[in-house]
Parts: sequence; C-alpha cells; structure tokens
Amino acid sequence: MACTHERSRSPDSNDSASLVKRLKTSHVSPTNGAAASTSSNGAAPTSSADRDPTAQFVQDIFDHNYIASLHTEYVANEPFKYSVVEKLFQDDFELNFTEKETDIYKVNQTGDLASLNYLTSSQISLLPNLLTLRDALYSERFRSFLQAVTGWLPPPNHDDVIGTRRVSYIMYMPLPHYQFWQKDWGGALELYPTKLGDDGQPEPESVPVKSIPPSWNQFIFFEVQPGRVSTLEDGRERLSISGWFHAAQEGEVGYLPEAPVPEVKSSREQLTSTSTIFKPYSDALEPPLPDVPLSEEHIAFLSEFLNPVYLQQRTMKALALRFIEESSLELHSFLTNALAESLEPRLRELDTKDGLGAERAGRIPPHSAGTSGAWTIKGPPHKWRYCTLKPHQEGAPAAAVTPRAANASPAFRAWVAIVSRLLPLKYSTEARRFRPGLDYTLATSEEKEVRLDLVLGLTPNVKEDNSDATRTSKGKIRDASEQLTRGWQAAEWGGWECYMAPHNEEDDPAVYRSGSHKKASNGDAQEAPAPIDDKAGTSPATVEDGGEDEDAEMDQDEMTPGFNRLLLVCRDERVMRFVKYVSAAAEGSRWDICAEYEVGQLQEEGHDDNLTP
Repeated sequence: MACTHERSRSPDSNDSASLVKRLKTSHVSPTNGAAASTSSNGAAPTSSADRDPTAQFVQDIFDHNYIASLHTEYVANEPFKYSVVEKLFQDDFELNFTEKETDIYKVNQTGDLASLNYLTSSQISLLPNLLTLRDALYSERFRSFLQAVTGWLPPPNHDDVIGTRRVSYIMYMPLPHYQFWQKDWGGALELYPTKLGDDGQPEPESVPVKSIPPSWNQFIFFEVQPGRVSTLEDGRERLSISGWFHAAQEGEVGYLPEAPVPEVKSSREQLTSTSTIFKPYSDALEPPLPDVPLSEEHIAFLSEFLNPVYLQQRTMKALALRFIEESSLELHSFLTNALAESLEPRLRELDTKDGLGAERAGRIPPHSAGTSGAWTIKGPPHKWRYCTLKPHQEGAPAAAVTPRAANASPAFRAWVAIVSRLLPLKYSTEARRFRPGLDYTLATSEEKEVRLDLVLGLTPNVKEDNSDATRTSKGKIRDASEQLTRGWQAAEWGGWECYMAPHNEEDDPAVYRSGSHKKASNGDAQEAPAPIDDKAGTSPATVEDGGEDEDAEMDQDEMTPGFNRLLLVCRDERVMRFVKYVSAAAEGSRWDICAEYEVGQLQEEGHDDNLTP
C-alpha cells in the first residue's frame, strides 16, 4: 500500500487543551485570526427554555411583516429554498477556537455547540458567549421564528441524524467587520443546482448559480437537499458558525408525516464508490514481464519523452527494488530536457492568458477562468473540481499538455510493469489543471481493490525575483540555498498530492492533523541517485526515502507540486487520496498528467522472489 502512517485522533472538544486558542470576534476591536467555522448537531440545553432570548437579537427581527417577507423570499429562491437575515444578534462574541485541517482547507474551529452540555463548569466559564449564542439559536422563540419562515417547527432536542436534517444555517463574522467584503476575496456561500449523475444519484453541477458574499452578523438558512453548498476563501478572516435544524420525528411536537423519498447514498458512500472509467489493453499483445528488458522498439518510442537515465536496465532494476520496499517512487527530471524546457514557458503563458498568473495578486478568479479552448471543468464539486484536457480534435491546435506518454502504449505499459513489478490490466489517464482559488479533490478511496497511481507533476517552479527577500544586506542576490523557500515548496499554496491511512470509525476521514510535514520538492527532497552505468554520467534520478522512523507519527504522506517529477504509488484498499485545495495566493495553476491503473501481480515460474496473488 502507499507509505502512510497511523492518523492521530481528532481533537476532543472536552480536552482543556482544545480551549486554549481564543479569538475576540468583536466589532469594536477585532484581533487577527485565521478563518474559522463551527459545527452544531442541533441539540439544545434544557436551560434555554427558561430564558427569554429576545434581547440577544436585533430589534424587529420577530416583527410579523419582516417574517412574512422572509417567508416569501424563502419559498421563491432558487436553486433551492433559502433566506438571508442581514443582521441577527445584538452582542459581541468572544469565541474559542482550535486548529483543524481538512482535505480542502484549514480553519480554526469551536467545539460542537451541543457538546457544551458535557463540559465541566470550569470549561463552561471560558465560553460564556458561545453558550449564550447556542441558547438563543435553539430557544423556543427562535424555533418559532424558523417555523413561520420555513413552514415547520424544529424540535428542541434531537440527535444529529443526517437523514433528519431539514435546514442548514451559517452565521458569518468576517473580519474586520467594518470593511465591505469584495467578491474576489472569496469566502462566499455558493449554491449549486443538482442533476442526476451517471449512477442515477443526484449530484451538484460544477458551477454555482448563486453566490452570497459574507457580511458581519449575517445569518443564512437554506433547505437541505442532495445538492452542494460550498465556500471559497483566501487568507482573509471569514469566521462563521454553521449547523443544522432537524425535522421532528414521530412522537415529537411538530411532527408531520412525509412522503417516502428515493434512497440517496451518503456522502461517505459517494466518496468511496469508484467512478473511474478504465480502458483495457489490447488482448492481441502479450503482457509484459518484469525481468524482460525493454525492447529496442520500446526504448526508441520512450526516448522521445523520458530521460534516458530511466530507460537504463540497472536504473529500472534499482527502482523496482525500492518500489517493492516503499510502495512508492518519486522521480525527478522524468521527461527529456528538450520536452521539459518547451512545456514550462507554455504553461506559464496559458495562466497569464487566462488571468490565472501572478498578476492576479491573490484575487479569486471567476469559475469560467481557464475553461476556454481545450480545457473543461470536471465535477461534481462534492467530490472534486478541476479542469481536464478535452480529447484532441483533428486539425485543432496542439495543447501544451498531453497525456500521450502515460496512455495505452505497450512501451510505457512495459516500463511501468518493470519498475512496479505489477501488471497494468486497465488504465485511465487525464491531463489536469487545478486553478488557484477554485480547484481541489476530496479524499476518496477504493474499498476493496488496489490501484496503481501515476502522477507526472508539471507545475512550473516559482520564479526567482530580486526582492528584498532574495538580497543580502549589501544588496547582492543570495545564493539559491540561502533564498527563502516560498510558494509550492513551502506548502503555502496547497495543491499537494496526499495519501492518508484508513481512518478510525469515530474520526472524520477528511480531517488530518495540521502542521504535518510536506515532502520537499524541486531539489529539497532527500536524494538517492539510482545506480547507473559510469559512462552515462551523473544521474538526475531522485527517489524519495520513506523516512519511517523519523515520521512515525505522521498520519499521511504528501508531495508538494513540482515540475517534471513523477510520483508512482501503489494505493492499497481504503487508503484515501486527495489533492489539496489550491490557494488563491498561488501564482499559477497546478498542472499534472494523472494515470490510474487496475493491476494484477506478476508471477513467473522458477523465481524465489516472485510476487504471488
């Protein structure tokens, strides 16, 4: 399987340590902090029924005329029912946050609002405003307000059963409160229409039809549907409280029988169900064997693309031994110099042309960016969103990126078989473009089958500049080794390829401990040149060391984006894989050619070290 390590448990809201980071979200004197969100399961404390929360809300929010206008808005809005309260509460809030990182973003988060019932009195004393906010949101007065707007009454107490969620809500607190939030800062609530996917399940479209920018003390609630609601953020501070209100069940006040609805797969089931469409290799060709050298014909074909070092028999044998031991390889300078030198400037030009280059200065681009010509958006966004290269049309101009080398060619299939000791049976390949501020893939896995993943990274390196960061005190340009690492190499822009060990059932599979080590790129990796013939000169081959002892507590393996680097990974069943959301701060797109193989194990007679099924 892929080189992974056991995941650490998710932070416990009952731990005192989880209450350490405090952030004043006051509209009088806000302090700096990372974007944050909280989650609630809708349970309310018994004490809320004994308090009148009216004074906590803005004046006239319970006015019947205002409620009637919200109801009209709620029923009429598309793509599904929602309503916006521009200002909800009167008071400032002092909230406590702990850091949380997921397969898309990093946030600072409070504990579950319902978990406040289980905290000690000393812990509760640290959270007075969070408790007040929770009691107001789940009070009888506010639930009656929701009933008047939506047409149904949420029960005062309810377990967080996903199937009973009826209304989601988000309360926004962007900082600083007095600054008007601009659209290209991101952070908006995006509403996506749904369609039926190939499996008959409803799924969101790739592009939203409604985007609601956040404002201070704004409260948005919307009907829960099998669609997708997403937020996008750059480095600005956009705090929020989010949660759900549930429908009453039989025996509870407000219960209304509902017509049966078609069974819909859970989010977990959708993420683990494979959607890769594989193509088989021709049955007319004999399958390659690991100990059979590449033929002269294969070498001639691959020499057009691959660095000749990786076509030497001794090099391939050394790589195979390492792959058997580590289940992964990272090979630098994989393509020929001529091909690499022609690709990099063309990819930079495409980003500049499409408004996705450094000139964007961190602004969130429109969803249409980079989709003209040969590229199109691939969704659905509850699983992934990125651009893929359309099939080449005869007579159309050639694209800068093409997955020709990692396709059905017998030559490349033979090379993969030799270095992996696995037999590719079927393949799927695509060129991918992850745009800054827009694209990502969520953590997905195969529940029962092994996959062989191949990713050829083509993300251009960060351009060197003559800024103060690269100069000495006397104004001279620093050596490359002295310059500050930034961008992709510093893991500042996301976009890294991540493999995560199977999760425990009580943990959220999409969450991993923040601050984890990111594998270095572009020369910062630990180098181990593969053995080659002395006549061939110095090898540019770089093979990643697993570093198992050093990183024993890591919960995932990650590789930052780089140019002209090949990642080959044997992904065992239930190992989760994703590409981290690419930050809007990135100075260009993350590019790669990605291939996935169904594989079988090779077995030959008369060899003691054969792999068996």
